[in-house]
Amino acid sequence: MNTALVIIDHQKAMFSNPDMQPYDGEAVTGRIAALLANARIAGTPVFFVQHDGGPDDDFHSGKPGYPFHDKIAPRADEDVTVKTKSSAFHGTDFDAKLKRAGIDHLVITGMQSEYCVTSAIRGAHERGYKLTLVSDAHSTFDSKVAKGADIVAIINDTTRGSFGTVIPAAEIDFG
Repeated sequence: MNTALVIIDHQKAMFSNPDMQPYDGEAVTGRIAALLANARIAGTPVFFVQHDGGPDDDFHSGKPGYPFHDKIAPRADEDVTVKTKSSAFHGTDFDAKLKRAGIDHLVITGMQSEYCVTSAIRGAHERGYKLTLVSDAHSTFDSKVAKGADIVAIINDTTRGSFGTVIPAAEIDFG
């Protein structure tokens, strides 16, 4: 089985509003950064997904919120797929890149749990990839009806079994 680490939309705009921070955001960032370092050491391929929301959005090329979080920046030799919709697979060549690399197992992390992370999970599942969602390496914001912690827990629960495995970052082994 050929595994890849996937980091979804962990961009500066997610952290730019001091009044609205993602649930456990800095700790999640630290866990993703550690997974990224471990994947690089092990020679595991890393695929970054970056959202571009268009010219009027904070997530647009050239705007301060568009780059990845400083602790999770891709290297020049690591792949970045830019998307304009929720799913990394919709209207992109992400699937083709994974197939060319011989990847069949995705270890998924990133932002936002109930949007782009779950869209990637479902898109990958539909295409036959084995999935591991890192339970403590994805996050989101409080909504009008649920706290970010509850949303993360719901995504972990709905992913487990139905779409893949769900385990904490400490249990991920790229060796």
